Amino acid sequence: MSRICQITGKKAMGGNKVSHSNAKSRRQFKVNLKRKKFFVPETGEWVTLRVSTSALKFINKKGIFACLKDAKANGIYTA
Repeated sequence: MSRICQITGKKAMGGNKVSHSNAKSRRQFKVNLKRKKFFVPETGEWVTLRVSTSALKFINKKGIFACLKDAKANGIYTA
């Protein structure tokens, strides 16, 4: 399973690792993903998602049902 957030669609991005001598080598910035179960009161069911920690804050603010609806509309979440 790839490391992609199921709500925001965030995934790893590339960049440079810079040493003290300013030598650069390539590296990856990975997403901080957590596996979390959410209860959706509108449908009465539990949903398990891999979400980034920033998406958790977004879900707390907006609500899980609205976030799932937006993710489905944007083609990020399919289930």
